Amino acid sequence: MSFLKKLRDRMFRSSDKIGEGLEALVADDAAANGAAAQAVAEPEAKPGLLGRIFGSDEPRRLVDDAMLESLEDVLIGADMGVETAGRVTANIAEGRFGKRISTRELRAALAGEIARIMEPVARPLPLYAHKPQVVLVVGVNGSGKTTTIGKLASQFKAAGKSVVIAAGDTFRAAAVEQLQVWGQRAGVPVLTAPEGSDPASLAFDALTKAQSEGADLLLIDTAGRLQNRADLMEELAKIVRVLRKKDPSAPHNTLLVLDATTGQNAVSQVEIFRKIADVTGLVMTKLDGTAKGGVLVSLADRFGLPIHAIGVGEQIDDLAPFDPEDFAKALVGQE
Repeated sequence: MSFLKKLRDRMFRSSDKIGEGLEALVADDAAANGAAAQAVAEPEAKPGLLGRIFGSDEPRRLVDDAMLESLEDVLIGADMGVETAGRVTANIAEGRFGKRISTRELRAALAGEIARIMEPVARPLPLYAHKPQVVLVVGVNGSGKTTTIGKLASQFKAAGKSVVIAAGDTFRAAAVEQLQVWGQRAGVPVLTAPEGSDPASLAFDALTKAQSEGADLLLIDTAGRLQNRADLMEELAKIVRVLRKKDPSAPHNTLLVLDATTGQNAVSQVEIFRKIADVTGLVMTKLDGTAKGGVLVSLADRFGLPIHAIGVGEQIDDLAPFDPEDFAKALVGQE
């Protein structure tokens, strides 16, 4: 199964929410206009074959202020955010205001506008000649950090890269165990430390090992406790300081992993982690379990950070590079 088909199939909650909203938006108006016209006019002839083929018999709605307000509500309901939903709606109105539009045309226009917003931020995780490339992975607990690291390690190993993982969330035994399972599956070493150990010390040891083995990539998991931001900020700052004693250019990437099911809370997480860590790119997980997929559009529009990958499941191939056109089509339910 292609990732696009998987994306469409598994993002049904988001696509259904937007798709049903668009259909209702057009159909309700068409039904009202149809009833009014029927009261004062003769029944129209049934459309011919060409009309059915080219969709001229589709219900259509006038693009006016009321329609645009309803469209904006649909997008806000899919967690696109008020500002982004307003901009998308305004752009769709350009050149269409005062004209009648079908659901199919509206869906295509919306997909095109979303893809336009997402195109500048769709960038795979860059790979550098520098060895080892140090990738620091941050995010709140439960966002999918650990699984994302495991999938990335497996994918890079399958692509012929040598990888080392550091289980730097030393406060959660479950996170360490999960990484060990992924490491065994992929044949990638996972460095661990006793529960409650200093994560910076572990990161230093992991970089030492990665350098000595000539590894291509070092992936470092981190804690995600936001209850006390000062402690987390100091912990991440210490990890960076210690890494730079071994390699002044490290870390080369800082990935923020976000859980799509949190909706607009993802916006505040980006704001927090950009202050705590020098975030260089995003990964969005759990798009298969939410009707809030529109938040990714909001993040792209607001922050402009690269989106490296998205996840729609638990299997290794359920994490893939972000494709803006595929995502836009899946989000609006476009075939």
